[in-house]
Amino acid sequence: MLKEDRAMRILVTGASGFIGGALLRRLAGLPGVQAMGVARRALALPHYAQVDLSGPFELPFRPDVVVHAAGRAAPWGSPAQYQQQNVETTRQVIAFCRRAGLPRLLHLSSTAVFYREAHQHGLHEDSPIAPPFLNDYARSKAAAEALVAGYEGPSCILRPHAVFGPGDTVLMPRLAAAARRGGLPVLVSRGGPVQVDLIHIDTLVEYLLRAAQAPRLAAAYNLTNAQPMELQALLQRLLSGLGLPQPRRRVPTALALRAAGALELAWRALRLRGEPPVTRFGVAAFAFSRTFDPRRMLADLGPPQQDLEAGIDRFIHWQRAQWTA
Repeated sequence: MLKEDRAMRILVTGASGFIGGALLRRLAGLPGVQAMGVARRALALPHYAQVDLSGPFELPFRPDVVVHAAGRAAPWGSPAQYQQQNVETTRQVIAFCRRAGLPRLLHLSSTAVFYREAHQHGLHEDSPIAPPFLNDYARSKAAAEALVAGYEGPSCILRPHAVFGPGDTVLMPRLAAAARRGGLPVLVSRGGPVQVDLIHIDTLVEYLLRAAQAPRLAAAYNLTNAQPMELQALLQRLLSGLGLPQPRRRVPTALALRAAGALELAWRALRLRGEPPVTRFGVAAFAFSRTFDPRRMLADLGPPQQDLEAGIDRFIHWQRAQWTA
């Protein structure tokens, strides 16, 4: 894909966010790589440009690989917000790639495209993606994937599941906030203990780098640390390490889903600011197992760089340091 005497040029969209920012820091100064980051926010960073990706854009940079990490990651928002930030942004990135000579496009999607309000074990890359989607976020991610499928250049869809680590702004902050206000229950549902997969940010960044450099890729990969854990054991460890109260109340999942649905209706009808304290998407994340078959990932991209147990310990130490700073 490259001449041997030239550095690989990698463009990272969403470089002011959790994943894109971590990747841009990893690429900085890496031998054989020339990186540039773009995002909506103005930041005083080297090799970075403030760009509105929701409309046509040009750059003085002709990439060999585009890692499209920009988008709305929060599980709550309006359909218009998801359409603009996830779907239209992807459309414009693809248009840029066509004008830039069809570089390899690595599209950061989400395993949310698979989610149902049920236990799901052993999900693989070819598991069904179809309505009904769990929320507008998942729907927009599926729509963006459909756009990538129509790209004429080399492309790959990467679906990380439950990304956590230093800098996380979505997963762990919501968990900690719910625990602090005593609103984190034990959800009771059929099907045995809830099992979950996660991926540490360092593992994800390494997989993105491997995908950028791989000679060949499959059409899609689900990315995890390949170490499923029992959810309650994970919560106990995290909350204990962070000095937060453990969940005590036991709530039937069906009741929690109805309550979350009522809150969502009220938030939309009254146009309340922020997001509801509980959403159906959030309930489903804690009530139902989500585990993934890692065989394609392991065969093509190798084993995870960061052991999950070590990653959890590192996150706990980092989070406690943030709270005491």
